[in-house]
Amino acid sequence: MSKDKKKESNQKQELSEWQKRNQEYLKKKAEEEAALAEEKEKEKQARKEANSKLLEESKKSSSESDEEASSPSKEPSEKEEKSQKDAHKVKEEKEKKKKEKPEKPAKPKIAPVHIWRAVSILVPSVLVLLLSVYLLTPFSTIKNIEVKGNSNTQVDDIKQASGIQDSDYTLALLLDKETYAERIKSNHWIESAKIDYQFPTNFTIEVKEFDIVGYYVSGEEHYPILSSGTVESTPIDRLNLPETYLTVTFNDEQQVKELIKGLSTISEDIKSQIQKIELAPSKATADLLKITMLDTDEILVPLSELSKKLPYYSKIKPQLSEPSVVDMEAGVYSYTIADKLIEEAEEKAKQEAKEAEKKKQEEEKKKQEEQGNQSQTSQQSQSR
Repeated sequence: MSKDKKKESNQKQELSEWQKRNQEYLKKKAEEEAALAEEKEKEKQARKEANSKLLEESKKSSSESDEEASSPSKEPSEKEEKSQKDAHKVKEEKEKKKKEKPEKPAKPKIAPVHIWRAVSILVPSVLVLLLSVYLLTPFSTIKNIEVKGNSNTQVDDIKQASGIQDSDYTLALLLDKETYAERIKSNHWIESAKIDYQFPTNFTIEVKEFDIVGYYVSGEEHYPILSSGTVESTPIDRLNLPETYLTVTFNDEQQVKELIKGLSTISEDIKSQIQKIELAPSKATADLLKITMLDTDEILVPLSELSKKLPYYSKIKPQLSEPSVVDMEAGVYSYTIADKLIEEAEEKAKQEAKEAEKKKQEEEKKKQEEQGNQSQTSQQSQSR
């Protein structure tokens, strides 16, 4: 019991000390508040006194001004000094009031580094967001495609060769134009292709087609031969044929390509005079060509030496007074077509004579064989 009483007494002592401190704090606070209240009252009284003084001074100044107006003997300098003093006092009062008002704390400025960091993160994020939204909309696949430069190929064929689908993104086509343009060259008519873009969704495919060098003739059908050496598989309508054109009577792929390659080195003046090219192999030259010109001249030249020998025709032509044959098979020489016809007639006559003699010999052999057979049969019958 004694221990419990001691504890209670100690707690009372502790509480009493805390209460004392609390009372002291409250007293100090009350004194401070009273002092603040007194200061405020003093300030109010000072303001009132100042205002009353200002009113009195203004009244005095007004009365003095009236007196001065009534008595012109007073000097104007005294009025100016009083008005300056009054204005100075008013300014001082205003400055005191401004000082009494608490100033607002200035906002801290953000460093430019932090601003740039925020911009570098926000701008790409916004762009990615906008791009994602755009790709999800139907506008991302809208494409207006125009084809220019085609005369022998259809627009649909060019679009199909490009591989452009309606479902392809416009942005994908814009970023990969070269690949799509390269695909268009898979069409054998197209030599080159280029895709141009115009904002917002317009694309122009500009193509350049291979030239038509001549026509492969089979019966009454005419198949275009392109400058690439390709023979078109579809015949052209005869109504669409030009007035003058080059015809070729063979369509071997390798030979046609070699022919076109050789003609590409020949001057346009000579090429424009060619009417027909056909194979005329001889015993010595398997790839011998017979070229018929528009003026009925004929040129014999090996296909393998076309680009080398055919240009000589422009030098020989002025020396020809009548339709002639220019033989370039072995060397270069010419003779008239009349001589050629005579020579061909002679060769034909010789050939016919040979054939007639051959037939005669064969008939004689047959007769001899028949006679031999008859003699054998007669001998056999006699022996029986």
